[in-house]
Amino acid sequence: MSKLQPKVALGDGFLEAFAAIPRAQQKAVMSFVSKFRANPRAPGINYEVIRNARDPNFRSVRIDLNYRGIVLSPDQGNVYVLLWVDKHDDAYAWAVRHRCQIHPTTGSLQLFEVDHEIEEPEISDGSATVTEPAETKIVPNSETLQVEPSAEPLFNLDVTTLLSLGIPQERLALVRSIASEQALEKVEARLPIEAFEALYLLAAGTSLADVLQEYAAPTKAGPVDIEDFEAALEHPATQRRFHVPEDEQELGRMLNAPLERWRVFLHPSQRKLVERKWSGPVRVLGGAGTGKTVVAMHRARWLVSQSNWLKGARLLFTTFTSNLALDIADNLRKICTPEQMRRIEVINLDAWVSQFVKRNGYQSSIIYPGGRDKNYERCWSQAMALASGELGLPDSFYQEEWQRVILSQQVRSRKEYFSASRIGRGVALNRRQRADIWPVFEEMREQLARGGFVTAEDAVHYALELLNQGDDKRSYHAVVVDEGQDFSAEALSLLRALVPEHDNDLFIVGDAHQRIYQRKTSLKQCGINIIGRGRKLKINYRTTELIRRYATALLEGVEVDDLDGGLDGTQDYRSLVLGQAPVVQNHVDMASEGQWLVQQIEQLQSVGVPLSEICIVARTNRLCSDYEAVLQSHGLLTHTLSRQKTDDRSQEGVRFATMHRVKGLEFRCVMMVGINDGVVPLGVAMKSSQDVVEQRLTDLNERALFHVAATRAVRYLYISSHGIPSEYLKV
Repeated sequence: MSKLQPKVALGDGFLEAFAAIPRAQQKAVMSFVSKFRANPRAPGINYEVIRNARDPNFRSVRIDLNYRGIVLSPDQGNVYVLLWVDKHDDAYAWAVRHRCQIHPTTGSLQLFEVDHEIEEPEISDGSATVTEPAETKIVPNSETLQVEPSAEPLFNLDVTTLLSLGIPQERLALVRSIASEQALEKVEARLPIEAFEALYLLAAGTSLADVLQEYAAPTKAGPVDIEDFEAALEHPATQRRFHVPEDEQELGRMLNAPLERWRVFLHPSQRKLVERKWSGPVRVLGGAGTGKTVVAMHRARWLVSQSNWLKGARLLFTTFTSNLALDIADNLRKICTPEQMRRIEVINLDAWVSQFVKRNGYQSSIIYPGGRDKNYERCWSQAMALASGELGLPDSFYQEEWQRVILSQQVRSRKEYFSASRIGRGVALNRRQRADIWPVFEEMREQLARGGFVTAEDAVHYALELLNQGDDKRSYHAVVVDEGQDFSAEALSLLRALVPEHDNDLFIVGDAHQRIYQRKTSLKQCGINIIGRGRKLKINYRTTELIRRYATALLEGVEVDDLDGGLDGTQDYRSLVLGQAPVVQNHVDMASEGQWLVQQIEQLQSVGVPLSEICIVARTNRLCSDYEAVLQSHGLLTHTLSRQKTDDRSQEGVRFATMHRVKGLEFRCVMMVGINDGVVPLGVAMKSSQDVVEQRLTDLNERALFHVAATRAVRYLYISSHGIPSEYLKV
């Protein structure tokens, strides 16, 4: 954009303040912002100097008789930043408490609170020695933090290092006086967000080298012009808090959903993944709440918006379950233009395979195990009639052998079964035993063929054969995969075949700590080479640190893979807000548990948490129905989440969802209920196999399911049980 044209940016704080004002006034603000963006120097805009403001570039603008906006309006350049909107006196008070300036070392635009009561001592850039008074009093948010002279400083860093991390010059003494993580949290508002984040990670144990790599200013960067606000708006650290709308349509989308920050503001580590030309497949790991799905959606949008995107080419965005695909499609429409959405196909892989094979003349009906299809169970019952009682193998063994060996390796004959790999199976078999077992699987194949049925695994292999033979020319220019940890080896091989190998071809995000459906697979074994292109997101933006620790503790000591044959730990995974500890309660019976839940919900309502931001999560659909009846008997509105629809938060009522359905969602408060012995982990699932390997796998999946449910909570997590509590609550 030319410097002669005005550049108008919106801060995330402006959107937050806008969301808090009454709807009637929001219309006036929206009208003003639209006019302001078109011409910030229009005659009708009345700029006023703010008396006592610590930032000389702050001006107020009139919205209507009662409301004022706060604008950063530098004397030089042609940049304007909408920072805040509020009632007249409150807007002015906010302006007096804040400063927005370009950091002289990093070049990013920073917003933070200032102290009107005291002046903090400055520290020279050329010296690492800090001269401080014997006692420093700090006033963060009306609280006084007393720092004793004898307290050991938390950060023993020289001035150059602190500045490179984005610490403002006037905050150096404050940072050097901090003696604990609690003291650091109390002064969060008085530090720019990226500076606080870097310090918090250091305090949590992240190495200085890692923090410097992620947050420090480039060592070869040239001098920073602290008056060039247009250049500052291009800085990645700036763009996590300030955004210049591309056009009137994007501005409208921002103002219509002001609290959905993920639509616009990306952390620099996320933006690096999104806006980059990759030389091949990319795998992005990240714990719950790190924004993997957000990154995947922005990546899809960025790819199809590039000028070199092939005309008529399509991008496939796929995930494992149908409800997640619905949620993703709904959210993509919030950030993409209609033209961009026409280039993106969002569908879960099972549905895609079904459509693909049918389009290519596949006559068989795809059926699924696990009670999802009576036809499948009937075929299996007929096959099991041939099981040999002399072998002494339980029914569960045959089911597991069918899924883990026969279907995954496409074994079609007894000879192939003799040579099939059984690595990871808990029961060893000799050649004679395999021969005795084979008739069951042969009969299952026969029963499926007679009924005109096919398993989902066979359908995937058939689709893969079609693609490898070139019989179907339909292909995609790029594929984006969410929840990659849940895909089987054959599914990942299919995705590799769907797109030609070239730059920016495959983008896969996942977290094996949240694997609740499949065994682990290796990308490299599926033909997906990510060497040099494996990345990890480490900051949890959703849950508080105490919730994160609780949810992660259940997986401690368990080896979790990185989707490519290695291991993925949680030692570098952090949240930036400590928050309050999860509340865990056991009750005598369900009635008393229900009464307690109602009391907690009423208390949450009293502090402004709407019912639609409270989700009660249970292990099964039956339990959801039971607890929903309890709440309804107390006069509370409820709403059960559907697998076929996205959640409309404008519909009032406490949400109900199973642990599987809640995956991919988030709520201000999550209440995990009925966490009883025999329910979590689910007794039926744990007893379904006598194979110790399968039992261990099932336990890991159940732990991951608990972890997934707990990490849906943004601020409050309640966990309740009645009778004998689950063994998982004893961790």
